[in-house]
Amino acid sequence: MNRRLVLAILAVALLTMGAGCSAIFGGISDEELDREQEYDDLRDSDADVAIDIEGGSLIGDGEFRAVYDLNDTEELSLYRSTFYRDEALDIHSVRYWYPNGTELNGSELDVDQGRSSTDVVVPDGNGTLAFSGSAGGKTFRLPAYVTGSYEVTLPEDHRTSNFLFGDVNPGGFERETVDGNRERLVWDEVDSTISLRFYHARDITLFAGLVGTVVLLGGVGIGYYYRKVKRLREQRAEMGVDVDLDDDDDGGPPPGLR
Repeated sequence: MNRRLVLAILAVALLTMGAGCSAIFGGISDEELDREQEYDDLRDSDADVAIDIEGGSLIGDGEFRAVYDLNDTEELSLYRSTFYRDEALDIHSVRYWYPNGTELNGSELDVDQGRSSTDVVVPDGNGTLAFSGSAGGKTFRLPAYVTGSYEVTLPEDHRTSNFLFGDVNPGGFERETVDGNRERLVWDEVDSTISLRFYHARDITLFAGLVGTVVLLGGVGIGYYYRKVKRLREQRAEMGVDVDLDDDDDGGPPPGLR
């Protein structure tokens, strides 16, 4: 292999790696930043941060919508923490409102996505920022990018109150039901990561039914085994081979060795 061929292969490899890195860290497209989304209901909240979670399915995750009163914050670094490191939060449908109500689309803001965070810079730190992202089917975890009061509304018919299936961190929250069958968690102030595990109300019934089925099958199995053992003892007694060792066994050596 001559030198020119080696250099050509190296050049192609570098170009391929560069293209891959660009694809991964090339940022969020204007189409995603400007995707349609409704935030009016969350903007009407009295909390500094209002989050609404939409449930996922068996084969897909859910989504969340979030609205932040920035309270003199001009830049947010959006990320999620994993076991190994922080990863940039993928967002879409970004909107910003000036204090006077003037609205900007996400493509009109300075949004820069790197490996460890998605940085959003707004023109006025006293405005309001909204964005959407992915949520787990039965879990939700998001750092408190802004310190203040929070409210999180769960998907329809989902709950966190059962200690086996649900969990809420941090503590110090109030739980209420809104819109008939949606659970809402409210904190006066949050300055750490919000972590939720929730379940559908029917999951409790399904679990109880599963436990009952397991107990029933276990009882049937034990009864069958007991009857088999009893029948075997009866057969041994009929054949005269049933020997009870309890009365003769004095703990000494067997006959012939005493």
